[in-house]
Amino acid sequence: MSHQALARKYRPRSFAEVSTQEHVSETLRRAVAGDRVGHAYLFCGPRGVGKTTLARVLAMALNCPNRTESGEPCGTCDSCERIWSGQTALDVVEIDAASNRGVDAARDLRERAYYAPSEEDRFKIYIVDEAHMLTREAWNALLKILEEPPARVIFIFATTEPQKIQQSAAPILSRCQRFDFRRIAVSGIVAQLQSVLEREGQSASDEALRLLARKADGGMRDALSILDQVLAMGGGELDTESVRRVLGLVEEERYLALLDIVHEGRHGDVFGFVEELLDEGYDLVEFYHGLVDVFRVVLRIRLSGLEALPDLPPHLAEAFEERARGFSPGDLVRMLALASELESSGSLRRSGQPRLLVEMLLLRLSYLDRTVDLEELIRGLGGAPVAADPPERRVASTSATPRPNVGRAAAPVAPASAGDGPAPASESSAPRPAPGSGSPAARPAPQREAPAARSAPPAAGSTASDSGAGKPQPPRPPGNGDLRAAWRWVVETGTGVPPGMGGFLRPAQPEEVDGGVRVALPEPVVERLQQQPGERHALGQALARGLGRPVELELVVDGAGPVADEGAGRVTRDTVRETRLRELINQEPVLAHAVEELDLELLD
Repeated sequence: MSHQALARKYRPRSFAEVSTQEHVSETLRRAVAGDRVGHAYLFCGPRGVGKTTLARVLAMALNCPNRTESGEPCGTCDSCERIWSGQTALDVVEIDAASNRGVDAARDLRERAYYAPSEEDRFKIYIVDEAHMLTREAWNALLKILEEPPARVIFIFATTEPQKIQQSAAPILSRCQRFDFRRIAVSGIVAQLQSVLEREGQSASDEALRLLARKADGGMRDALSILDQVLAMGGGELDTESVRRVLGLVEEERYLALLDIVHEGRHGDVFGFVEELLDEGYDLVEFYHGLVDVFRVVLRIRLSGLEALPDLPPHLAEAFEERARGFSPGDLVRMLALASELESSGSLRRSGQPRLLVEMLLLRLSYLDRTVDLEELIRGLGGAPVAADPPERRVASTSATPRPNVGRAAAPVAPASAGDGPAPASESSAPRPAPGSGSPAARPAPQREAPAARSAPPAAGSTASDSGAGKPQPPRPPGNGDLRAAWRWVVETGTGVPPGMGGFLRPAQPEEVDGGVRVALPEPVVERLQQQPGERHALGQALARGLGRPVELELVVDGAGPVADEGAGRVTRDTVRETRLRELINQEPVLAHAVEELDLELLD
C-alpha cells in the first residue's frame, strides 16, 4: 500500500480542527450557520497555516447535506470526501494561479461562473490559490463578476503576498472579505505533533518536538512534512539526534564554544572552528541562522534572566547564563546587529563562498571591543565624572572633601553657565599614578583643580556684604600666563564674548605665535569679528586680562592660515566629530589622557 503523507492524512475536516486560526474558522462557521456567507473572500498569510484547508472546509460546509446546525460539515459524506481530498467535484473548482495567471484563464473562469450549480441547494465555489500571481489584466477581467457575482457563486482567493494584489489590483481588496492568518505558535505545533504521534503509535521527546516546531517557522504543513521525514529516517523513533541530523542543525555546545572564542578573543581559533563545521557536513547558512538565534537567547537571558526562556533545557540554561555574564547588554546588541547585517543584505545565500563571509563575521565579532562607559573610563583613570547639577550644588558637594593639588596652585575656574555643560578643570603639571599601579605614569596626566578653590571662604575681617554672601561670586581671571586656562575663563564667564558666539569659541584651541595669540574659528565667525572691530577688540582685551599681560589677537579660518583657501571652514562629519571631541576634552581634561593612551575616537 502506498504511504499517505501525514500533512494530507491529518488535514482538518471541520472548522474546530483548524489550529490557531479561531478568528477565521469561528467567523466562517457562524456565517454558514446564520446564512451570512459573503460572495468573495481573500485569505492571506504564510504558507502552511491553513488557508487552502479552511477554503475546502468552507466549501464542504456549504455543500454538505448533513451539515450540523452550528455550521460544521459532517466530513464523511461523498461530497465532503471529494472536496476534502481535492478530487473532481462539479461545484468546487480549485485553480492554481501560478500556472493560470493570464487574462484568458480569467475570462474562462468568468464564463464558467455564470453556470448554475449542479443542484438547487448547492453553491458553486472557486478556490484560487497563489492569487498574487494573477496579472493585472486577469484581475481586471474578474473585477465586474466579483462586484456583482451570480447567485450562489463564491470566490475564495488564497495568497502569501497580499501586498502584490494591493499594488496590481487595489480595487479587488474592497470587493472581498479579507482574513489574515497567523503563524502557529511553537506550543501549538508541538501539541498537534504529539496528537499525531499518539494516533500513529509513536513517541518523541519534548526537546525533539520543540526543535522540529521551531524549524517549521509557524507552518503546520511544514511541521508534519518534517515529522514524516524524521520518522522515515529514524525507523519510527523520534529523538533529538534524529531531528538534528535531518534538519542539519548545529548542536548548542558548538555555539557555547564559539561564545568562549569570542569572549576570550582567540581570533585564530575561528578558522579551525569553521573548518570543523565544514568537515562534519554542516550547512553554513543553517549555522548562521542558529548563531543569530543564540545571540538573541543570550541577550534575553542577560536582560530578563532565565525566566524569559522557560522552555530552555536546564543543562543548556545554566551554560548560556554563564556565558551571558561575560558580555554586557550593549556588547550583545552590537554583536546581534553585526550578525543580522549578513541576513538583511542577503549576501550569504548569493555568495559562492559562504565560508569566507562566515569567517569574516566571526573574526569581526572576536575583534569587537567591549563597551566601556565614559564615566567608568574617567573614574578608572583617577578622575570623577562631573555631575549634571547646578554650580551651587557641585561646590557644596565637593568642597567637603577637597582633593589635594600637587605642583602649582590651581587657578579658580568659573561655574558652568546654564546650558554650557559642566565646568572644565585646569591642567596640572604634576604626574599622577597610572590606573591600577603604584608607580607614577610615564607622562603627566591632567589634574582637576581642588574644589575648595571655587568656594574659598572670605578673608578674615570681611563682612557678609563685603564677600558677597548669599550669591555666587564671579571667578577671578587666572592671570598666570596659562593660555588655555585664560581662554576657558573668557568663554565660561562670557567676558568680552560677542552675543551668540560662545558655542563657536568654546571648542577653539588658541596657540601662541610670535608673541601673540592665534585662534582658528569657523569662517562666518572670523568674518563677523573682522566686520565688528569693537567686538574683536573686546575679545582681545578679555583674553589679555585672563593671561595677565597684553596680547595681540590673530583670527584665522579653521583649517587654514591667515588667508582662507577655497575649501576652508567647510563643515563635514569628521570636523564635527573633532570639534565635539575637543569640547569634551575641554570639559574634562582627564579624558585627553585616555584618548591619547588608548587611541580612542568619537563614534557618535
